[in-house]
Amino acid sequence: MFTFSLTLVRHGETQYNREKLLQGQGVDTLLSETGVQQGEAVGQYLKDITFNKVFVSNLRRAVQTAELILRSNTHCSGMEMILEPLLRERGFGIAEGRHKEDLKNMANAAGQSCRDYTPPGGETLDQVKLRFKKFLKVLFKQMLDEHSSSEPEASSAEPAAGGAAAPDVPPGCSASGGLWGVPVHALVVSHGAYIRVAIQHLVEDFNCALPAGVKISQLFSRCPNTGVSRFILTLSQAESGPVLSAARCVFTNRKDHLENLIAAE
Repeated sequence: MFTFSLTLVRHGETQYNREKLLQGQGVDTLLSETGVQQGEAVGQYLKDITFNKVFVSNLRRAVQTAELILRSNTHCSGMEMILEPLLRERGFGIAEGRHKEDLKNMANAAGQSCRDYTPPGGETLDQVKLRFKKFLKVLFKQMLDEHSSSEPEASSAEPAAGGAAAPDVPPGCSASGGLWGVPVHALVVSHGAYIRVAIQHLVEDFNCALPAGVKISQLFSRCPNTGVSRFILTLSQAESGPVLSAARCVFTNRKDHLENLIAAE
């Protein structure tokens, strides 16, 4: 058994985000001025966490955000990030570069909800989920191959079962929430639609223990730019390779680090 933390961060704001235009995979823009400030803010928020691996979508808005996070980090500012195409945003086909209202109109015309609708040439939610499952295989193998010897002998590193809280830092908005007794930490910087699919897969398909008092709708809410989510995952080795044997959601879509930026606007 081997336990590690997985911290998911959405990229900072781009001008397309500000103007409510769809980017997907075909529009590869850099961060706006606000997005850079958000990246710096989340970097300060996460600065004291020693990330052992950093996986990043190879789209520029995610890479730039990861660079800002690592630049602020006390322990791994010189770490080399791993650019991973499996973490790219959901493809929106012909809707990329167009206003989100256009996507809503397409979905309405097809008699579907906007979230479930797939525009021509785009990826279905199941296809995005398959990409995330492929990424998890890559992640699990690297975690076990490179860090399983870091697992402490005490059982305190295992996630709490049934949603009960494991011993932890005091409740609140601490960036180290959920990390008590966990020896290895992975950071993933990706995209809003992709992260929503990833969270839903972890929560619904792995009998994931949930934070006390949190509604499912809150867990699956829209991830803000540089929103932070965290899971504690426990792996075991099977004949077919590493498998996820236990999962705990610590929080999703946290944005406390943005409060000062929002107040300044």
